[in-house]
Amino acid sequence: MSEFNFDAVINHLWEECYVLLAGLPMLLLALIVVCLSLLIGRWLSRRALVAKLADRNPLLRELSRTSVRWAVALVGVLIALEILDATALVGAVLGTAGVLGVALGFAFKDTVENYLAGVLMSLRQPFAARDYVVIDGNEGTVIALTSRATILMTPDGNHLRLPNALVFRSVTLNYTRNPSRRFSFDVGIGVNEDLLCAQAIGVETLSKLDGVLQQPPPRAFISSLGDSNVQVRYLAWVDQRSHDYSMVRSEGIRLLKLALEEAGIDLPEPIYRVHISDRSALPPASKTGATAAVISVNEIEVDTKSHPDLELQIDQDLRENGARDLLDANAPRE
Repeated sequence: MSEFNFDAVINHLWEECYVLLAGLPMLLLALIVVCLSLLIGRWLSRRALVAKLADRNPLLRELSRTSVRWAVALVGVLIALEILDATALVGAVLGTAGVLGVALGFAFKDTVENYLAGVLMSLRQPFAARDYVVIDGNEGTVIALTSRATILMTPDGNHLRLPNALVFRSVTLNYTRNPSRRFSFDVGIGVNEDLLCAQAIGVETLSKLDGVLQQPPPRAFISSLGDSNVQVRYLAWVDQRSHDYSMVRSEGIRLLKLALEEAGIDLPEPIYRVHISDRSALPPASKTGATAAVISVNEIEVDTKSHPDLELQIDQDLRENGARDLLDANAPRE
């Protein structure tokens, strides 16, 4: 049985050591190139020229700086591999990176989609802070736009986070962009009444209501013919900056009802068929506490001014989200 030759193994190890020692200067040079590329990339990312690419946009500004930094670093790594004569490794690394990128793309599809939607919306902002919007059926005041979500405060004072991808592809209704907002309501008028007179009374009543704009003026028209009445629709405009939309509409309905009744115009009720049965065996209902105070309608003054119920909460949220808010009053608006 032949003995194992350790001399051949030792000689091979010495040869590899000599090759490694001979390549140390090139390896050191490659490391220096990589370090320099990292330093140069960091220096370039802080230049004013890069910042101008994303002026007033912190998300895009950070993205530009990161892209410049990593692009220069990648160039330095490629040069280092070329110095080490490891170009074959470049193809393998790029192939692995491609496969890994596809896998990560599927795994983080929603995250990447929200991030890209946030970048696009920060460039052309569809709304501003404090705008009252309806997005995909979700209603509230805009608090902030972050890299992943749009934050709303609902009329109940609750926080609502909507993914940017959903906001980007959904229909957005912005009530604040145009301060003038129109309200409407229908009133059933008797079929035998003078409809033109009912329209004129409604227009005059709404014109005198505090909070209703004179331009465009209130209007009225016949909308439909019902079973026992004629539906007349009344329209008026409200300045939302100074008055509450819901309160002005509510007060308009109340005052118009009183004005039509005072003019003797019939407001017919729906007709129902009633079946009467013998209720004599039932005990009489108690009248305790049934008397209520009657207050003249002329003594009631309804406040239709806008009330900032959520302003304190909105101000606090805006301060807390200031560092990561992508909404800018000076940015281009859609």
